[in-house]
Amino acid sequence: MKTALLIFSAIFALTSTSWAQQDQPATAFPFVMPDEKPDRPLSEAVARNYDGYDFIRPEQNELYSQFKYTKLAGFDYHGGDGTVTRRDPSKVIFANGKYYVWYTHRNTGFKSVGMSRAAEATDKIPSADWDLSDIYYATSKDGFSWQEQGVAVPRPPKPQPGWRSVTTTDILVWKGKYYLYYQAFMEASGTRGDFCPVAVSYADSPDGPWTSANQVVIPNGAEGEWDQFSIHDPYPLVHDGKIYIYYKSDFDQRPELKPSKIRMQGLAIADNPLGPFKKHPLNPVINSGHETTLFPFKKGVAAIVQRDGMEHNTIQYAEDWVNFKIASITELLPVAAGPFVPDAFTDTNDGRGITWGISHFINAAGDWKRNHTVLVRFDCDLSQDIHDDGMKEHYMKYGPEHHYKYGLSGKQRERIANENKKRLENVSGK
Repeated sequence: MKTALLIFSAIFALTSTSWAQQDQPATAFPFVMPDEKPDRPLSEAVARNYDGYDFIRPEQNELYSQFKYTKLAGFDYHGGDGTVTRRDPSKVIFANGKYYVWYTHRNTGFKSVGMSRAAEATDKIPSADWDLSDIYYATSKDGFSWQEQGVAVPRPPKPQPGWRSVTTTDILVWKGKYYLYYQAFMEASGTRGDFCPVAVSYADSPDGPWTSANQVVIPNGAEGEWDQFSIHDPYPLVHDGKIYIYYKSDFDQRPELKPSKIRMQGLAIADNPLGPFKKHPLNPVINSGHETTLFPFKKGVAAIVQRDGMEHNTIQYAEDWVNFKIASITELLPVAAGPFVPDAFTDTNDGRGITWGISHFINAAGDWKRNHTVLVRFDCDLSQDIHDDGMKEHYMKYGPEHHYKYGLSGKQRERIANENKKRLENVSGK
């Protein structure tokens, strides 16, 4: 027995020595991180630093940035009483010596009742914040102070697409003409979720007048398909001589989960701005994100992916414009961002990236009884042409009061109290 134990101990010692010699590096990982992946055993996390990203540190990554926000001048929100909202801005373009942006504009005189109470909505009382809206536009010389120019695309007469509300528009410039794509609601949001297709209007000038094509250009999917109920946030770019429109859809609704649905993004492609658009066979092509925000970058396209999904709070990149990978992870991403993208329509093979744009803040009053949305400017460094160290910081600092705003709910406190009570009862029972 003693002999057998000695033999086993010797075998174990030899095996352990062999493993140590085979897998353990001769020296520790170096203090100065190598620019190239070192030829040595690496943990999956450190290997991913080399294999999963273009750079080994965030501040070296052209597709990494923090975001800074500035209040815009020139917009009146009726004292924040909830009757006026501006939201979901388009990309910003530069034409006629000034910047242009288009957006959803609601001025109903009544506050929205909420999608869950859509049955209470009328032709004057909106259900959602974007119900009973028109598409307005504004111009600016500097991107900070804006002059609202008025309506660009009004709600058309019933029963044309959009008669209930026209929202969430984006701009395409194609062969000297201008095209606005938008969600065309024919019922109050909340009646059947957020059902709507995509329509389009066109003009010879960014100042209009705009002519409705009076047709659905990207229809909803067939029954049972992922985009059967919503084609939201149409976002056009030009690539490979064609119009690429990225869009978002809500699906996989499961009442037992909260939130009960997920959001992903798809792609539709056409040779003509009025279609027909063909949906990509790999749809959905982005597995997360609440809104669409993309821009040409180098040979491919980059996407700001925020708020929803497994890969929210990321910047993603697809060299082939279809298969997206995470390029960076960051925070405070702009909501419903419409960036200034100078090469959005140039069919470039060397996209330069973005440095600013317009986004929005929902529930700007901090009170859902006065719910409305405001437009805001964001700045960043997702560009090949600048390097702003102030935008490349690793994290933002939030004070205690910011964190306390997201404290426990009454229901959560009750659960914790019950857990503590049970523990005390178990101790007493012993």
